[in-house]
Amino acid sequence: MASLLPENLFETRVQAPAPSKDFYQLIVTRKEVIFRWWKISLRSEFREAKPGELKESHEYFLDDPSLQIQIAVVFGANILEHIFNLCRGNFDFLERLPDPLLLNIISFLELEDIARLSQVSHRFKTICNSDTLWEKIVQNLCGAITTEMSALAQEVGWKQFFFTNKLQLQLQLRRRRQKQDDSMKGLTK
Repeated sequence: MASLLPENLFETRVQAPAPSKDFYQLIVTRKEVIFRWWKISLRSEFREAKPGELKESHEYFLDDPSLQIQIAVVFGANILEHIFNLCRGNFDFLERLPDPLLLNIISFLELEDIARLSQVSHRFKTICNSDTLWEKIVQNLCGAITTEMSALAQEVGWKQFFFTNKLQLQLQLRRRRQKQDDSMKGLTK
């Protein structure tokens, strides 16, 4: 599975917290951690400062508390934890799958599992609450969907459509038909 990984496993860049204007970049490749910085200052003693770069193997990074602290200060504890996992070989292959493939897989999960998965990350929350996923789920469970049902689902959202009970759906469809009939009568007058 590791052969499926790209050369750069992770990359991010940020501007340092105020009052600093410095820029930082962090790259994790298959073999090393690269930390780069650019000093931005109007003060004369820093005007000639050149960009810096520090490269360490994964093993050295895991044993270097000073670089770890610097990364935690600049990028945050969550990024540092993610870097630890990458350096230890703990890759999240599920997170790397493209959205269409994830949508297809998730559409076959039980509802409780979808609810749990939506709490894993911002990406999974977005996917698990998307109309695209709930449209797939409705199609998997219902089979044939009339154009009228599809139009109603577009109005209220596919997730809401899925969780609405049959009687409420029939009532909403009846109201929708009535509205369309009334608007058609208004056009013919």
